[in-house]
Amino acid sequence: MDQKLSSSRPNGSDGASSTDDIVTTDDADWAPDVAADATDEHWSRDSAAALEPAGEPAVRSTAGQPGRIVLAATPIGNVGDASPRLVELLTTADIVAAEDTRRLHRLVQNLGVTVGGRVISYHEHNEAVKTAELLDQVRAGKTIVMVTDAGMPAVSDPGFRLVEGAVAAGLTVTAVPGPSAVLTALALSGLPTDRFCFEGFLPRKAGERASRLSDLDAERRTMVFFEAPHRLEPMLRALRERFGPDRPVAVCRELTKTYEEVIRGSLRELLLWAETNEVRGEIAVVVGGAPEREPGKPEDHVAAVNGLIAQGIRLKEAVAAVAEDAKVSKRELYSAVLAAR
Repeated sequence: MDQKLSSSRPNGSDGASSTDDIVTTDDADWAPDVAADATDEHWSRDSAAALEPAGEPAVRSTAGQPGRIVLAATPIGNVGDASPRLVELLTTADIVAAEDTRRLHRLVQNLGVTVGGRVISYHEHNEAVKTAELLDQVRAGKTIVMVTDAGMPAVSDPGFRLVEGAVAAGLTVTAVPGPSAVLTALALSGLPTDRFCFEGFLPRKAGERASRLSDLDAERRTMVFFEAPHRLEPMLRALRERFGPDRPVAVCRELTKTYEEVIRGSLRELLLWAETNEVRGEIAVVVGGAPEREPGKPEDHVAAVNGLIAQGIRLKEAVAAVAEDAKVSKRELYSAVLAAR
């Protein structure tokens, strides 16, 4: 029986975002300066005792000091989620590399601060060229803060090339943690959170999307995706066709914003919801992992063993491999193979 479709909307009904939401990017008149094994319990207990006090952060580099790159997470919707460390970085870093300088302008306006250093546009269309320039600035002792439109840079956002280049060059890279759409959606989904994977955006073309989902067919972990609102319906349809109509899913939209909403149910139910509603806003889709397969009878796996033997694998090794994958007794499978000869 299908799970009952549920929706959580803490702040009201569907509609446009409030003025506090960081969504407007129309400040085109602002011209940027463009230059060229511990357990969770151990973590919770030990790290709390090791937290450093919040002192006066010396962010701006000085002559003779090594430079660094700081990946700084920005709010995913609610400007109130900006951390004090982010604010300090924006005002004191030598260079702010921003995915969208207009969004950065709106962010600092909402925070009531002024960027103290140079602002450089750094996005997917110019990062191949700009990376070398920024790395040279770090070598010269500059502190560069990297910010994207929302969330943590380098996670489904620009920043990976910069980190990759810095690591290869032996330069310092650190981070200022903060809001994350991936973790927020996962936590609110009601699906298992102990093991999960992030898959970003699925390919737009149907064939490529089907191929990617085929790779995830046996994925046991909870999966988190991003999707544009106008592509949500075909995405959910592709998920239903690949994973079946009863797989649990949660569609999370406008997270941390005024009209935040989380719709939970089966793929059948969520697809129907998407077909009958005008979906707006930033979307994260959380899908339950594949259910554990029924082990079946040893006789059902004899063909798989024979297939491995035909490839030159010894009988004992073939039986062990198939038995482990199929969750059946090695002894019973071995006997079934011999009985079938």
